[in-house]
Amino acid sequence: MVRAKKAEEGQLWIPLPDGVQQLLRRLEENGFEGWVVGGCVRDALLGKTPHDFDLCTDADPAQMHRCFAGLHLIDTGLRHGTVTVRVDHISYEVTTYRADGAYEDGRRPSAVRFVRTVEEDLARRDFTINAMAWHPMRGLADPFGGRRDLAAGRIRCVGDPAARLFEDALRILRALRFASVLGFSLEPETERAVRREKARLLQIAPERIREELLRLLCGKDAARVLEDYAEVFFEVLPPLRPMLGFDQRNFHHDKDVWRHALAAVDTAPPEPLLRLCALLHDVGKPDCFSLDAQGVGHFYGHAQRSAEIADRLLRGLHCDGQTQRCAVELVRLHDLPLTPQPHLLRRRLARLGPQQLLRLIALQRADVTAQAPALRGERLAVLDEVEMAVRDLVEQAPCLSVREMEVCGRDLLARGVPQGPQVGLLLHRLLEELLDGNLENEREALLARLEELLREEAPAAGRNLRRIE
Repeated sequence: MVRAKKAEEGQLWIPLPDGVQQLLRRLEENGFEGWVVGGCVRDALLGKTPHDFDLCTDADPAQMHRCFAGLHLIDTGLRHGTVTVRVDHISYEVTTYRADGAYEDGRRPSAVRFVRTVEEDLARRDFTINAMAWHPMRGLADPFGGRRDLAAGRIRCVGDPAARLFEDALRILRALRFASVLGFSLEPETERAVRREKARLLQIAPERIREELLRLLCGKDAARVLEDYAEVFFEVLPPLRPMLGFDQRNFHHDKDVWRHALAAVDTAPPEPLLRLCALLHDVGKPDCFSLDAQGVGHFYGHAQRSAEIADRLLRGLHCDGQTQRCAVELVRLHDLPLTPQPHLLRRRLARLGPQQLLRLIALQRADVTAQAPALRGERLAVLDEVEMAVRDLVEQAPCLSVREMEVCGRDLLARGVPQGPQVGLLLHRLLEELLDGNLENEREALLARLEELLREEAPAAGRNLRRIE
């Protein structure tokens, strides 16, 4: 698919996938309307290539079933008028024009009413930039000025902001996520409603908050949005509140703990795990603060304390186990000394693995970049050297674990070592020497060193050892 042309003036054109064209054609051949709607229209107006296409229509679900006969249909939300249609192994959601009833659970309408026009359907949507529809013949339907708001870099609720946020409080974070990702600002009434209704976020399921937060953190304006709306984020992440305004009283830092974390977020690679760790890496500092006799602030043990708080927060957000373990480990090790000596890096690689060690380097780089400028240069240069050395080591495919060694437990058993803990101890002794660079991972060299170790232990163990062949 080619890139949509950014349309600031004149006619918008969106190249539609074959599957979308087929669905629109089937609807119209049966006497119904069909439009692409929402994010794909927004992205096209921004000059981006749309990837996800949703459709809306005046056909009800039963009529859609007749229109799309022979295609793979999934009744994903019949109560709300939504059918998923798979064409060429791609899923498209097609939804009947509707007006929403009351949002009794703060998430979905308890009932919907099917309506006859696309304008009525667009009126139920959250923000004007998402309340646009497009058709290749009829052009753009934009009854609420979404195109103008895109051009102005503005997030504005459709209709009454308080009503929109009352329907689904997650829209508070969605507004801030769009502001972060697009680099937009909130229209004043929408902003006031976001601040006024922030406590309603406590009614939202943790996993929904997590998904919006991670997407927000990866936006180009994440740090600005976090700073401007700190009190909103503290509603769902209360352990972060003590960071705001906490003076570090240390020459390494020219920012309070909160703004240091935001600067780290700003410079970390835009990956959810790294941005999350940048936000949380110093969350334990306020609990660990002390002043020395010279009035200099210290935070002894803050990495461990930050990891404990991060662990609790991520559990509360229902993060998956892998993400939680990786994030907590990175936060706990974010001030671990790293130097480019090969034997030390082999040990770091053995402990963390290549991917996690490279993440740790990226997190440390973000941390250092967010500190006082005077000390950055030397530390960043060391991290660059460490990263280069790690990548060189990884290319050499070093042996980093017992299971990668060219000898195994059977070799020890064959040479008279009794089955039990001594087998593992000897294998790890060989691995230690491999990591230190004193041995090569070659079978003959490892067996020769094993023979030496067995001879050293023989008098104490009182065993008869077999000769290594």
